[in-house]
Amino acid sequence: MTIDRRTLMTLGAASIAGSALGQTPPPSAKSQVPAGLYQPTETIDLWPEGAPGTPAVPLVETVNERSTDPQLTDRAVFGISHPRMVVFRPAQPNGAAVLITPGGGYRWVVVDKEGYEMGRWLAARGYTAFVLFYRLPGEGWAAGPNVGLSDAQRAMRIIRSRAKTYGIDPERVGAMGFSAGGHLCADLGTRFAVKTYEPVDEVDKLSARPALAAPIYPVISMRTPDAHPGSREKLLGSNPAASEEQKHSPHLHVPDNAPPFFVLHAEDDDVVPVENALLMRAALRAKKIIVETHIFAHGGHGFGLRKAIGKPVEIWPELFLNFARTQGF
Repeated sequence: MTIDRRTLMTLGAASIAGSALGQTPPPSAKSQVPAGLYQPTETIDLWPEGAPGTPAVPLVETVNERSTDPQLTDRAVFGISHPRMVVFRPAQPNGAAVLITPGGGYRWVVVDKEGYEMGRWLAARGYTAFVLFYRLPGEGWAAGPNVGLSDAQRAMRIIRSRAKTYGIDPERVGAMGFSAGGHLCADLGTRFAVKTYEPVDEVDKLSARPALAAPIYPVISMRTPDAHPGSREKLLGSNPAASEEQKHSPHLHVPDNAPPFFVLHAEDDDVVPVENALLMRAALRAKKIIVETHIFAHGGHGFGLRKAIGKPVEIWPELFLNFARTQGF
């Protein structure tokens, strides 16, 4: 991907002007967060005139606190009508950025465990992290199963358009996702060039292709027996056509110019079968796309950072960084 100087200057000016406008605040909850734990306040709305294809019934953004431990938050948000990114700025930017798509089975978007915690971890290592609160496909949006991908594509383009603002190299913007967010990450890494929405401004002239993609314990296949039933139903409905299953299984759409992939899963995952990761790996290898795959014996599902502590899988973020560095990231 090549971005000429004139395009960047034009987009940079537009981004600076846009940053002065009010943005939707991050998802919040009535419960208090642990003292001393950084909570981001900087957000970027994806759609200047509102998200396209609004549901007939207005949505009410709702945040559920699932944790009973006052020192450990585990929030999940649904009813997202203002899709946006929450920004984690590093003290010393290294020029690279990561778009994070948390999981939640396409039922909701997990705030802390697969969003903010990873955002803090990456920012502490120099990466500018953008946690994406994307629209959910079962909530009546006109784009249907493509609604999350529309938000992810738009988010990648916005990050590139604001490269100068954040000290980012537009060629070094990657994607990482977890579980159903891993499906969205893999979808972005394979269908980045598919038109899922009508362009709304100059930003949409930029590429949505991530420089690398890291789906972590990802949902990949929408076909039984490998599909995660909950994600499949929320994405495609209770009885989807075979053509819809095929269209939304990322391993069946790997293009010749797909980015390098980092794929990670646990053998004992009892929610999303490890076969999902293996299908993705096989499809990438068939296209001769660089892929690094790590399969751990133990880890279960949804370990993120907090549930990996004390297990061999705890090393996974360092493995990701090592891989990213080999890709110039």
